[in-house]
Amino acid sequence: MTKLRIGLIGTGPWAERTQAPALAAHPEAVFSGVWGRRPEAAAAIATAHGVKAYDDVDALIEASDAVAIALPPDVQAPLAARAAAAGRHLLLDKPVATTVTGAREVVTAVEGTGVASIVFCTLRFAADTAPWIAEQAAAGGWFTARAHWLGSLFASGSDSPYAASPWRREKGGLWDVGPHVLSVLLPVLGDVSDLTALRGPADTVHLALRHGSGASSTATLGLSAPAEAAGAAIELYGEKGRVPMPAWGDAIGSFRSAVDALLESARTGDAHACDVRLGLRITEILAEAEERLR
Repeated sequence: MTKLRIGLIGTGPWAERTQAPALAAHPEAVFSGVWGRRPEAAAAIATAHGVKAYDDVDALIEASDAVAIALPPDVQAPLAARAAAAGRHLLLDKPVATTVTGAREVVTAVEGTGVASIVFCTLRFAADTAPWIAEQAAAGGWFTARAHWLGSLFASGSDSPYAASPWRREKGGLWDVGPHVLSVLLPVLGDVSDLTALRGPADTVHLALRHGSGASSTATLGLSAPAEAAGAAIELYGEKGRVPMPAWGDAIGSFRSAVDALLESARTGDAHACDVRLGLRITEILAEAEERLR
């Protein structure tokens, strides 16, 4: 198989710091160019990695075999559907969309052309957590789980570049970090069959979930915690006792693993477990939680 040409759509901090370096350094892919809504940012990323900055997104799609998208979810979804309809493989950010309709349109386009797709839920590709998730899913025997993911993006004094994100400000931790937690709980405990949701301080949300295996879980999600209280952890409780998820890091390496997964899926035609169908299911669960909060 010849090297896959992968174009980058988006020019924000995540695209600049993670996706572009990973694509440029990947030995089995060709970084085919970049397009963004801010031409000057696209030009800067293109110059840094010696690729072409495109003025037209369809021209980038045409020049690529696959696209990696780093845009707000409801901007991402229609572009992803467009690229899939043109026969391009997809490497998407989470969440796929913040509406079920938007996520379903992406799935329909992918299934219509048979292209490969990956949704980059970091924990499913990080070197320390991906094998742990697979091991716990195979083990079974889980009784309950507890998760918390508290960021401090919107805390007083935050200097995070992601704090300038309008969609994160609007949708909060439920939609930004909720997909990470669900990407672990669903393969280990089974699909969500019932849920309740409760608002906490600022954008904090508490979820209680019942899973298809009969296990339950709780999750606390937010982006407005004091810096001293920020952190993330997932613990499983069951026949093996209390099993905490290991720490993780290396965003670029994790994204490189997601590219590996896309290449393998494109080569074999086998759907990856963390593809747009999982992205749709996560969107459905978060949309239901959002509705309960109303």
